[in-house]
Amino acid sequence: MDMPDNTQYNYGFVLSGGAARGFAHLGVAKALEEEGIRPDILSGASAGSIVGAYLADGYLPEEILEIFLTRKLFQFVQFTLPHLGFLSLEGLEEVLEETLHAKTFEDLKIPLYISATNCNKGKIVYFHKGPLIQCILASSSIPIVFQPRIINKQYYVDGGVMDNLPVKPLQGKCKKLVGVWINPIGEEKEIKGMVHLAERTFHLAMAGQVEMKKPFFDIFIEPPELYKYGLMDIKKGREMFETGYKTAKEVLAGIQRGD
Repeated sequence: MDMPDNTQYNYGFVLSGGAARGFAHLGVAKALEEEGIRPDILSGASAGSIVGAYLADGYLPEEILEIFLTRKLFQFVQFTLPHLGFLSLEGLEEVLEETLHAKTFEDLKIPLYISATNCNKGKIVYFHKGPLIQCILASSSIPIVFQPRIINKQYYVDGGVMDNLPVKPLQGKCKKLVGVWINPIGEEKEIKGMVHLAERTFHLAMAGQVEMKKPFFDIFIEPPELYKYGLMDIKKGREMFETGYKTAKEVLAGIQRGD
């Protein structure tokens, strides 16, 4: 579908990255939908780009949850010999190919922007046209953990590195902006190994981005309990879904009360 820059959309959703915590996006989307709030345009980074793509493709939140749970997300990654990353996203690519109806951005029912970091140029890129799945994978390639994606001879990694809450493409296009941030910072009493330290460092680096962007949103949802879940806690997907749902319901109730 065409992406006219001057179109005024009603609701724009901006979905942050956060790996397995992306399950919470689905719970938030379900709660919003129950209140009649549905996206007319979307922007996402990493896990947010995956959820955003399914929503833009016409899937309901619970349908997406069913896909993720029945496919068992931890089957999405394939081990590979270390080169530019320890893991491959080949399994995720297969699932996206099998379950997404849209193969290009233009095929989507709702406009979508996806943030990814161009390592060659050191710039953030917002994909919004052409082949879809490669852009999702680029946005989801956490540095060092996953191999980068090569698009047009350029190396791309996780959009969260430079813009984990990609509101910029939607500014000036929407009557109301909804932001969902799934990386709350809680206290860590113990750092359990290298992977845990890498996760913690990544979250802290991203945390500074969100504070500057909160004023841009009419509705901002940040499930506080998500700090308990790691980037790869896929087995707790349903818990994170419920956490997102509960927080969104509370935020919406507060707005209705005028809090």
